[in-house]
Amino acid sequence: MEEKQSSLLHKISKVISDFFNPLVSLIIFFIYMSIREYTLKDSMMNFIPILAMIIIPVVIWLVWNVKTGRYTNMDVSNRVQRKTLYIFIAVCVIAYLIFHYIRNGSVDFVMLFILILLFALQVSNLFIKSSMHTAFNIFVAALFFNLDWKMGLLWLGIAALVGITRVILKRHTVKEVFMGAGIAFMVSFIYLYCNIQFQH
Repeated sequence: MEEKQSSLLHKISKVISDFFNPLVSLIIFFIYMSIREYTLKDSMMNFIPILAMIIIPVVIWLVWNVKTGRYTNMDVSNRVQRKTLYIFIAVCVIAYLIFHYIRNGSVDFVMLFILILLFALQVSNLFIKSSMHTAFNIFVAALFFNLDWKMGLLWLGIAALVGITRVILKRHTVKEVFMGAGIAFMVSFIYLYCNIQFQH
């Protein structure tokens, strides 16, 4: 009976962890922001470049590296393997930031802070494999909080749940989850502070 409960807990944890991976969480935020802030045309103009320059290339990169055996799994649980993932995502985000600046004459603030978060996680990865799932979900909570505090609190609960699942699935230790959370809280605080300053 205990083994069945453990197996069920593992399955539920896997569903939660897989669904609320960093890419899906960011897509949910961008869809929510688009519906709330933009017309359909503006939403498409904003979201299609993100999809084409960041999301699709990262998904292709992950699938290709898993198929060729360079990555053990789609989570890229191995600390050594993560180095190339961080670099690839950072290159995609930088390319998008340049494109956005040329097209709009302004810096995409959200993507700039995603780049800062990636850099902080990469530095952390040299010493400890921080939980990327936990970090990104906490940052997504900050993004939601900037639009709607209720959604922000809801997503913070989701981030905590994701952190627990990472430990249950043995993808991370408690220390690694807390490290990812700590980095994300620091970056999120700076992001929210800068947003408040620029609004005044």
